[in-house]
Amino acid sequence: MQYDDNGALLKSTIPELPPPKRGKVRDIYEVDDCLLLVATDRISAFDSVMPNGIPDKGKILTSISKFWFEVMEWMPNHMITADVSEYPESLAAYHSDLKDRSMLVRKANPLPVECVSRGYLIGSGWKDYQATGSICGIDLRPGYRLAEKLDTPLFTPAYKAPQGEHDENISYAKVMDLIGADAAAFLKEQTEKLYIEAAEFALKKGIIIADTKFEFGVFNDEIILIDEVLTPDSSRFWPAADYVAGKNPPSLDKQFVRDYLESVSWDKSPPAPELPNDVVEKTREKYLQAFYELTGNYLNAPSS
Repeated sequence: MQYDDNGALLKSTIPELPPPKRGKVRDIYEVDDCLLLVATDRISAFDSVMPNGIPDKGKILTSISKFWFEVMEWMPNHMITADVSEYPESLAAYHSDLKDRSMLVRKANPLPVECVSRGYLIGSGWKDYQATGSICGIDLRPGYRLAEKLDTPLFTPAYKAPQGEHDENISYAKVMDLIGADAAAFLKEQTEKLYIEAAEFALKKGIIIADTKFEFGVFNDEIILIDEVLTPDSSRFWPAADYVAGKNPPSLDKQFVRDYLESVSWDKSPPAPELPNDVVEKTREKYLQAFYELTGNYLNAPSS
């Protein structure tokens, strides 16, 4: 396994398995007829992976996803187990590295649509609204303020571009063209249902989920939830106690890293700059706080 100077896992290595497919954050291995997802501590922003990571981040992402899969078990998902003692014998030598940061999952065929649900007006949605009065082509009423709650959550899908290319916001009509009318209607309905249920649950825990994204795949002719779910990497989490409409809220997600990168002279083209130690530690604290607030549990993993 390859770690950086702060103890963040940057790459996993399991020689007994075929070389993994490496995403921005996860290393994905073929294991028999399943997949092993290993969440590293890599962090990406503006479509670039930072040269250093956030210690324990992969464990937090995996633990939060597992938590949500169990909370919303009504929606079929790809998780088989996150318990390393139930992994194939071929992985026994790597249990200590895989514990808490990996998941054995069903090998679904991913749909090429990123399903974004927006409940508040922030980020690119706010910029779009200021310029056009709409978000992703959906007209909104006038008078919204920065970070204000939308009257109704919006489904704003994106096309999942091949690795190395930028995802592209698309219309609902384009979703139907890509995957068919029935599948498109199912994704929209389930995305809205998942977001509303999660947002209500999180608010009771003191966290606003401003927006999030879901990914789906097909397994045995059934559309199931895949990838990560409602994590600080895939969502905007705001402490409800600090929220004020009209102001940019503090976050418990990787917006903190984006804000830092916006403050330095980087043109957002690779290679990305190394994150300072204080930014790394503060980001780790935010992820840990999000995990604790949502689950009521502490991560049983000290920083390396």
